[in-house]
Amino acid sequence: MPPIVHCVRHAQGVHNLCTANHVIHDPLLTDLGNEQCRTLRDTFTRHQHIDLVTASPLRRTIYTALQSFEPVFQARPDLKVVALPDAQETSDVACDTGSDPAVLRKEMEEKNLPVDLSLVHEGWNVKNEMSGRYAPTNKAIKERARAARRWLKARPEQEIVLVTHGGFLHYFTEDWEDSSQFQGTGWTNTEYRTYQFSEEVHTDDLEGYQIDGDNATLVETLESRQRRGKKGPMPDREQQKRLYKIGTQGWDNQGLQLSTAEREAAKVPEGKEIDGVRA
Repeated sequence: MPPIVHCVRHAQGVHNLCTANHVIHDPLLTDLGNEQCRTLRDTFTRHQHIDLVTASPLRRTIYTALQSFEPVFQARPDLKVVALPDAQETSDVACDTGSDPAVLRKEMEEKNLPVDLSLVHEGWNVKNEMSGRYAPTNKAIKERARAARRWLKARPEQEIVLVTHGGFLHYFTEDWEDSSQFQGTGWTNTEYRTYQFSEEVHTDDLEGYQIDGDNATLVETLESRQRRGKKGPMPDREQQKRLYKIGTQGWDNQGLQLSTAEREAAKVPEGKEIDGVRA
């Protein structure tokens, strides 16, 4: 039986404080971000059921995973956060570009942190080209999001955590409802939502292009939607196809083109703020 996946957006990073901080390479969490991790740790009710924790290899996602799911690692000392390059953020700006594998490995080893970097290969953080697996294009992001879903769907574990990014989460879950509620996302920091794999096999993406094999479609559980104040089931796939077009256009309207070149050609608004902090 395919696993349940708890998707989590990382805690507040230094880059979340203002647009000017987007030039910071692979930023760490803020003090508020660390506090958000502790709050998620203390309110998440499924720690004892989690048998795999995965994360984007950026530092803010790794540290969110380690702190927020600390009880999982305390209960199972053999478990490590598995870093998934396919789950990195969408754009090629500095704050969304990860560190070199050797730099990451040195940091994790020096701090003696339980992080498995075996999937983090040379070139995983090369994103400034308009081709290749990690290119900042809709096509490339859709493909690696699908690859991540397929990888997770094939795992033997029954309940999995994925800590990733606000923009990528829309591609990964294929849920584009409220995708422009904040700047480039509908997810708040450390928000988590719970998904199951659909019993239906889809062979096209949200733009209608045929794909090779199963799309590994996710469906948010009713309990998860109720937890965040939504009524009824997640919009169906036909609705999501329309929401995808609206969502990507909404990001363009916010000045959030995926590549640095496109961003420099557009004015980037500050986005929505919550309690004085840009979301």
